[in-house]
Amino acid sequence: MLDGRWLGRVPYREAWRLQHDLVVRRAAGEIPDQLLLLEHEAVLTLGKQADPAFVRATQDELAQWGIELIRVERGGEVTYHGPGQLVAYPIVKLSDRGVMLRPFVRALEAAMSQTAEHFGVAAGRREGYPGCWCDPGGARPRKLGALGLRVERGVTYHGIALNVTTQLSDFELIEACGIPGVTITSIGREAGWNGKRAQPSTQSVAESAVVFATTFEQALQDIAERALDRPTERDLVGTGAT
Repeated sequence: MLDGRWLGRVPYREAWRLQHDLVVRRAAGEIPDQLLLLEHEAVLTLGKQADPAFVRATQDELAQWGIELIRVERGGEVTYHGPGQLVAYPIVKLSDRGVMLRPFVRALEAAMSQTAEHFGVAAGRREGYPGCWCDPGGARPRKLGALGLRVERGVTYHGIALNVTTQLSDFELIEACGIPGVTITSIGREAGWNGKRAQPSTQSVAESAVVFATTFEQALQDIAERALDRPTERDLVGTGAT
């Protein structure tokens, strides 16, 4: 079971504290797997080993704009969160699902791509670059969604950020994900939305959250089923398989 919850717009530190609480409770078996779906006010986060040099704005500039810079436990480099962006935090005990970390990451990437596809935007994985990309193998790859996880006590937290109607100019504050010159895009831009529909809105994020929750749960089920179908070493003994 995956208990999905839409939280609306939540301050980053509040959601961070909630994740820590849920990880402890999930590890203890007190609650089922959780999926927190929300958006944040503008904030920058640095991964555990991230290089702060990838933040272009000075501390004074960030303070002037009311944007906090927070170092957190996840992997990855600097990331921007803000209005119009779907953030999903899966609190999942991997062993209970029989799922390894790499397939779990693939499930998150697949759910992002399928969410984009729901709105008419083609996207997928880009080898060597975690997240969700438009034209991933082409001449102009564009980053649509970011991914950064942490696992403690066998439970995942942190997660993904998918640009729906995000104000893309805000990404000028950083070298996104530590990739100089990377082009950041959104579902709204790729789909050609204009006018009011193209503006950052909690409604657009809420709509995408419903799609993401459904596709992510299905992706988790699919990889768990594939793991069950995979022959074990004992199954292969005497079959001649190597």
